[in-house]
Amino acid sequence: MTIMSDSSKKLNALIEENEPRLRRFVRSRVSNRDDANDIVQDTFFRLVKTVEMVETPIEQVSSWLFSVARNLIINKGKKKREVSLPETTYDDNDNVLSDFSDLLSADSDNIPDIAYLRSLVWAELDNALLELPDEQRTAFVLTEMEGLSSKEAAEKMGSTLNTFLSRKHYAVKAIRKRLHRLYTELIEE
Repeated sequence: MTIMSDSSKKLNALIEENEPRLRRFVRSRVSNRDDANDIVQDTFFRLVKTVEMVETPIEQVSSWLFSVARNLIINKGKKKREVSLPETTYDDNDNVLSDFSDLLSADSDNIPDIAYLRSLVWAELDNALLELPDEQRTAFVLTEMEGLSSKEAAEKMGSTLNTFLSRKHYAVKAIRKRLHRLYTELIEE
């Protein structure tokens, strides 16, 4: 029988709480199931090591885990071949509709050009999220990054579904605008 300390119990609870969402997040971005499982395992390994080595606690564990997982996905191997930018479509406001979704979800983790472009898009997405009001950012993160349904996310935020959908709509609109600027900069280079 193993006796666990309070910190070990808290760490296990954090892992159990975040594992399903993190696994969905990684599997939606990595087509190879074994690679996805390795990334999830490595993410939690890094959490354990960070908790052991750092004296100050991680304030937003979920956000930290998703950032680590995202970086592991970006850094996954390297292949040598060139790939063109994804094609995009525009709505009446000239906003990018695809939001680089092909780039972010393609099974191209091993292609250096795509890994670089993906890192640019993720950095731009992070910046866009930081500029959003808290409610809009949370609405976007819960559904698009953590995989919750709109109804589940609305309940978690303690808002009505309509309020939640409005917040998410404004978040998506702002992020599209930001990503459109990045896309334009990349095309003009």
